[in-house]
This record gives sequence, C-alpha cells and structure tokens, in this order.
Amino acid sequence: MRSRSATRSSRARSSSALRRSSASISKCYDRRLRMRSDAIAYGIAGVLFGLIAGWIIGSQQAGGRPLPAAAPQQPTAAGSTQGTTRAAVLDETQVNALKSVADREASNPKPRVELANLYFDAERYDEAVKWYTDALKLNPNDANVSTDLGVCYYYTNQPDKALEQFDKSLKLDPKHAKTLLNVGIVKAFGKQDLQGATEAWQQVLEIAPDTPEAQAAKRALDSLQSAHPGAAGTQKPGS
Repeated sequence: MRSRSATRSSRARSSSALRRSSASISKCYDRRLRMRSDAIAYGIAGVLFGLIAGWIIGSQQAGGRPLPAAAPQQPTAAGSTQGTTRAAVLDETQVNALKSVADREASNPKPRVELANLYFDAERYDEAVKWYTDALKLNPNDANVSTDLGVCYYYTNQPDKALEQFDKSLKLDPKHAKTLLNVGIVKAFGKQDLQGATEAWQQVLEIAPDTPEAQAAKRALDSLQSAHPGAAGTQKPGS
C-alpha cells in the first residue's frame, strides 16, 4: 500500500509500518512516508502479515515518527479503521491555520501537503485525496506526493486508481523504491496479481539494495514463496 510527502523531501508514503496483523498492513514513516483476496491470496496473507508487521510502505519518513495506517485484506475494507493502532486525532486548530495559509498563498503547495498529511494521519482519506490533488496541481513533479495520493486511493477501495497514480510517480522517478513497494502491495492484495507483485518487489531489490525498502521487499517475497511457491516463480528472492 505512504512512499507523505511533497514538501517533505524524500517521503512518499511509500513507507508506513504495515499493521493490523492478519487484517491489515500498517504504514509507518514520519508524517513531517492496501487487499482484496481470493483463495490463494488469503492463504498468503496470513503468512505475509505475520512476517512483515513492521513493514514500511508509505512515504512519510522525514522525522522518524511512525504513523498508523491500514491496509486490510478484506475484499471491501481498504479504508477500514479496525486494527491495533489508532488513527491520529485531527487537530482542528492546526487544520484551520493551514487552510488560512492555503487561502492566502494560492500558489504554495506546502500547506496543502501538510493538510493532506493531517487528514491521512486521521485516516480521513477522502479529504487527504483532495489536498494531495491540489498540491500536485501546483507541483506536479513531486513523486512523493503522487505516491501518497496513490496510497489514499488504495485505502479508499480504489486499487486501479492507486496503480495509475503509482505509474505517474514512476514516470517522475523510475527508481522510486517506496512506490515500487506499494505497487507490490496493491497488486498482491488489491488485484490478486501475485506475479505482478513479485516483479515489483524484485525491482526494489535490484534498484535499492541494502535499504529498508529492500528488506521489506525480500521479506514479502520470502513469505510469498513460502505460502505459495509457484507465485514467486523460480527465482529465489534476493538472488
């Protein structure tokens, strides 16, 4: 399913701690960085979630504070708030202050990104979509914000739109590891495309070895291969 975003230099919510054990993935990454299942995917999900509960998929790593987020495996629950980690409480005072700044500074994407991040943390993804979209209109070349928007689409049961948005992120930065990590998650659990997920995670290993994203991708590939050997092909993850 973070890489959060834009004006926060390298954080495309392509990294949020995967949570909700058997029911969801958690997105971790500081805020200042998703899964329908058929019979095969359900079998894989139990193993996968168990091994990568601390995975990062969002893109909000700027300061290091982990943020809660959900990536449920139920067919229609991509935006579910169930889980072991609570959504952040929305600070209305900060929201109003940022909206005032956004109104005054029509060409500044930063307050819009900050608003989107606040709504994301509160798991109010529809509102986060609005503000990420507005920010991208002002700064369309920010791959981090683009990926965070894609993660929001996933959380709102729109895996196809999520993948389309990730494609846009990869056009901006073909080696954006956090985006590829999220592509694998959405393909595996949102589209039941295990082969596509495998390819995305293997790309992470190739382009960003020795990174947290590569470690997460390898764990996912190992879990996938253990649960369903044929799904990951014949290549040994990490080879």
